[in-house]
Amino acid sequence: MSLPALVSLPVSLEPFVQRAADAFLAAGGDWTNWPDARRDAFARVCAASDFVAEQVGRDAQLLSRLADEGLLERTLAAGELRAQLAERLADCTDENDLAVLLRRYRNRQQVRIIWRDLTRQADLAETCRDLSDMADACIDLAYQWLYQRQCQQYGTPIGYRSGRPQHLVILGMGKLGAHELNLSSDIDLIFGYPESGETEGAKRSLDNQEFFVRLGQKLIKALDAITVDGFVFRVDMRLRPYGSSGPLVYSFNALELYYQDQGRDWERYAMIKARVVGGDQLAGKELLELLRPFVYRRYLDFSAIEALRSMKQLIQQEVRRKGMAANIKLGAGGIREVEFIAQAFQLIHGGRDLSLQQRPLLKVLATLEGQGYMPAPAVAELRDGYEFLRYVEHGLQAIADRQTQMLPDNEADCVRLAFMLGFEDWTAFHERLLYWRGRVDWHFRQVIADPDEDENGDDELLGAGEWSPLWEEAGDEESASRQLQQAGFADGLAAWRRLADLRKASQVRSMQRIGRERLDAFIPRLLAQVVEQQDPDLVLERVLPLVEAVARRSAYLLLLTENPRALQRLLELCAASPWIAEQIARYPLLLDELLNAGRLYTPPQAPELAAELRERLARIPEDDLEQQMEALRHFKLAHRLRGAASEIVGSLPLMKVSDYLTWLAEAILEQVLALAWHHTVARHGRPKRVDGSLCDPAFIIVGYGKVGGIELGHGSDLDLVFLHDGDPNAETDGLKPIDGAQFFTRLGQRIIHMLTTQTTSGQLYEVDMRLRPSGASGLLVCSLAAFERYQGTEAWTWEHQALVRARVLVGCPRVAAAFERVRGQVLGRERDLAVLRQEVSEMRAKMRDNLGTRSSHAGTGENAFDPSVPFNLKQDAGGIVDIEFMVQYAALAWSHQHPELLRYTDNIRILDGLEQAGLMTGDEVRLLQDAYKAYRAAAHRQSLQKLPGVVSGEQFHDERQAVMRLWRHLGLD
Repeated sequence: MSLPALVSLPVSLEPFVQRAADAFLAAGGDWTNWPDARRDAFARVCAASDFVAEQVGRDAQLLSRLADEGLLERTLAAGELRAQLAERLADCTDENDLAVLLRRYRNRQQVRIIWRDLTRQADLAETCRDLSDMADACIDLAYQWLYQRQCQQYGTPIGYRSGRPQHLVILGMGKLGAHELNLSSDIDLIFGYPESGETEGAKRSLDNQEFFVRLGQKLIKALDAITVDGFVFRVDMRLRPYGSSGPLVYSFNALELYYQDQGRDWERYAMIKARVVGGDQLAGKELLELLRPFVYRRYLDFSAIEALRSMKQLIQQEVRRKGMAANIKLGAGGIREVEFIAQAFQLIHGGRDLSLQQRPLLKVLATLEGQGYMPAPAVAELRDGYEFLRYVEHGLQAIADRQTQMLPDNEADCVRLAFMLGFEDWTAFHERLLYWRGRVDWHFRQVIADPDEDENGDDELLGAGEWSPLWEEAGDEESASRQLQQAGFADGLAAWRRLADLRKASQVRSMQRIGRERLDAFIPRLLAQVVEQQDPDLVLERVLPLVEAVARRSAYLLLLTENPRALQRLLELCAASPWIAEQIARYPLLLDELLNAGRLYTPPQAPELAAELRERLARIPEDDLEQQMEALRHFKLAHRLRGAASEIVGSLPLMKVSDYLTWLAEAILEQVLALAWHHTVARHGRPKRVDGSLCDPAFIIVGYGKVGGIELGHGSDLDLVFLHDGDPNAETDGLKPIDGAQFFTRLGQRIIHMLTTQTTSGQLYEVDMRLRPSGASGLLVCSLAAFERYQGTEAWTWEHQALVRARVLVGCPRVAAAFERVRGQVLGRERDLAVLRQEVSEMRAKMRDNLGTRSSHAGTGENAFDPSVPFNLKQDAGGIVDIEFMVQYAALAWSHQHPELLRYTDNIRILDGLEQAGLMTGDEVRLLQDAYKAYRAAAHRQSLQKLPGVVSGEQFHDERQAVMRLWRHLGLD
């Protein structure tokens, strides 16, 4: 939202201004040289804030110095707040002096911050940043001062294990951790230290625990104690393990053990925003890494919604009990609800989506929009509502420097709050406040509300209630079977037995209590939706293996319970494809993809796909190969599912599905090459080219077959060839140099390893390298010069046929251009057409003999069109390979006269080129294109049904006969 407006000063607030002005002048203040704008600002601020009026009345020089130094009218640079405090503490002599200096610094900054906030010279972000930076400076500089004095008294704490000096790590939680501190916030802190040990260098040593407890107590006193100068920050230590009853300070080991074994859901919520605000920053970073698995689970964690829902219910009970409905933080539609929405997504998805692992709420909201978790209008409303509520919160606290979020109960403060927020009166302000609280509460209910709670009633409306007794075995087998049959199952007894088998499965019998409760809540919902499917028997048969597979990871059951539409999408996809059902059962992390229908059925274009993968990998440490490989596999599985789902619902036609699967492979190969290059160069240094320059990387991955022809299917492997343009004899420039040939071989091996290694998330792709020069007996990686020689003098005709569909997928643009030149020269030379026809025909005959349907002589026998005889879509006569061979023959035969035939590598566009060159009629081209698309669509359908690419012989009569006729027309045997 925009900044609150600056409205004219209400008459009723003028006495506040007059009292403040009188006190300021009486204390020695002088504003004779102030510009009118600053005097107006003085009136505006002192009319609204008793705190500022009191401070300038006590110490007029405080405001005068701020004005003279220009600090009221400018934004502070990064680090300036800390530098100002460091300068003040440079001559600090004792703890009493420290307390005075800290408080006077805080009061000075608080006046400056409130002044800029209420005059709208600072926006919400600047105000929160300044308050948080001020807190960081006070905490850390006070700690550093106290640490030095305590080391002089008791010695320096040393770690037993490392033998190094130890420092405290001070974690700032909540708004402080997120740099979102408000005008009169307390600060939530947790103290930790890296290692046990004891102090050295003094007569009396202390163990590290006692040293840091004493230091922590002194730090709290320095910040929290109220003196004649006020306080610095109220310090709340109750977020530490065991709260007020626990030790003040914990070792890292103790913290890790506590959160692993006893950490509660609300502590995960609190730890999201944890940040090191003082002490040892490097050790603090290690601590946060230790605690990260507690906060962010590697799986989709929908238990977070249950926890947040419970926390919200407790807050609501407290609000009702204490009559706090007017609390703009804890009441309905308050600040806390916006925070809960953001943190629900963080806790659920943050373990896998690292972009959600951040602290500031507004940045999290932007990520939720950017990553498609929430629609842009919803995020915009939440952002604007949150900012309005935070401005209200700052207004409430600016009045008296009190930590309050309650709307005022007296007329003067009501007028002040409306004035600060830019409204002419309380009524207009309150209407706007109610509007934003209503919108926030509505969005909160969409995200956090129990799925059983709808406007009309309970879970009976979801149809789940009638299935609970059946799942809990309240009746006998006969009555259960009858209920299932009456609900739409063709074989009620079989369905009942499947459910009984699930109950008896070892994974279910060994479930813990909370997991079993989730299963018992889920199965009735599942049955209620299964009976709505066209074939409930089939759907139940396909989905129960998934339920059994995730029984021990009940967070997935919770995901589906919490998201009825995701469950509906799961059942629809399982009904359509056993392949999808099997994929999700093997990799339950794919359930995440079902949450967003827009994302599931609208796959991205190639640039967005590549950018998304780059962004994911950029958030993983460069040396963490295991996590990189898992991220690549998760990405591939998710987008492959999206392609299949889009094909099933018809949002992507066949050609677009193949495009998408090909783009996916290219995006993955781009990153695999980059990672393999990085790791290989890190070990051996960079290879050189023949002219001595360093390779950049002078390496390409060439795709053949389906990936080269942009025709990948759902389970396709990759036919690849690796080429380089480096000097095979020149050594690399690293600490462990090897020659160029070895380097590129190791690079190729690493690429294959990353693509084919089986992990818990499967492998990326099966890779076939047999199309490289000399096949399996040839070098894994070939130089471009050797490739050119081989293609020119040794390659067989079938290898030139394969080259028709070859294209550079990823790698060095310069080498890619050189490859295209070689390809054009090899394919574009003039050939003896009789010899070419004979060699193409002989290769096709060999393939039919080895791979075609034997009972029909590969589709050439008299029985080939009988319904009882199978037709191999790919290998039989008149099928896919015949069309591909005709296209390849045409390219080899005529590209020396028509080089434009080599522009594309996919069959459809090469056929278009043949028509444009007048080498085939439009009818012939359309016939081949339509047949080719029909065959591939059938092959895709078979793949999604987990069936081989074989159909009944009665199918595709017209297409097969037409393809065979054109085959003969070209003179092929």
